[in-house]
Amino acid sequence: MKTKLNDLIAFIAVAEEESFTRAAARLSVSQSALSHTIKGLEERLGLRLLTRTTRSVALTEIGRRLYSSIAPRMLEIENELDSLNALKEKPAGTIRISTAEHAARTVVWPKILGFMRLYPDIHIEMTIDYSLSDIVADKYDAGVRLGESVEKDMIAVSISPPLRMAVVATPEYFSAYGKPVDPRDLSEHKCINLRLPTYGRLLVWDFEKDGHDVNVRVEGQFTANKSSFIRDAVLAGVGIAYLPEDMVLKDIAAGKLERVLDAWCDEFPGYYLYFPNRSQYSPAFSLFVEAMRDNHNPP
Repeated sequence: MKTKLNDLIAFIAVAEEESFTRAAARLSVSQSALSHTIKGLEERLGLRLLTRTTRSVALTEIGRRLYSSIAPRMLEIENELDSLNALKEKPAGTIRISTAEHAARTVVWPKILGFMRLYPDIHIEMTIDYSLSDIVADKYDAGVRLGESVEKDMIAVSISPPLRMAVVATPEYFSAYGKPVDPRDLSEHKCINLRLPTYGRLLVWDFEKDGHDVNVRVEGQFTANKSSFIRDAVLAGVGIAYLPEDMVLKDIAAGKLERVLDAWCDEFPGYYLYFPNRSQYSPAFSLFVEAMRDNHNPP
């Protein structure tokens, strides 16, 4: 009995995606062809590997045993094949990164654009993710987070200068409701909240002045889970927003927004590219790390 390598790759995809539809898209094959492949594999083995319902796909006990046995070996094979790129004149391969929207737009994407022009054989897959994914479990090569959020067992490379937050609203809002002069005054105002998907809670607005920290939980009519929508809301006069400074500097300069509590908004560590501590990286990934590095900050 011969089991084709492609059949095992198909089985791994279905096991990891828990869906024939998603696995078919991942493998760029039709769902019916994938189903036929898995059925043929089960028939040759004489074993049921998957339990199928109209809504889900799950591994049987035998399926779990097979997956645990072959998936790590397939990953080793993929890594070995990727390492062969080092033998080429031009670095090549695929680099998968996970990042939040603000970091992607302001830091990551501009650097990726220049990097891809320099190295046309290196492919970049960027996923916008607010949930602080486990990059090892989700098979990312690297992730991007604020420095204070990076796990201690990761290698972290600074890719941006320090950041500051800005508290802003439209001139019309401040004319109608007055301006807060202390962070605690925000409790009397309509504020726009950011929902953090990882923990399901609202972002606490952090302030610091002369060594005194003030943390404020605000309330308002509108909450979003993306900063870009919060910027849209504050420009529309919905209330006061707490946003990364670089997102609103042009709006402030144009007179569309006014800033308050500036003295309370201190700098904090910016974005870092982080990745597992491995003994060897592909030439493509090493080049990517150097391209992302912020030359204005120490590594």
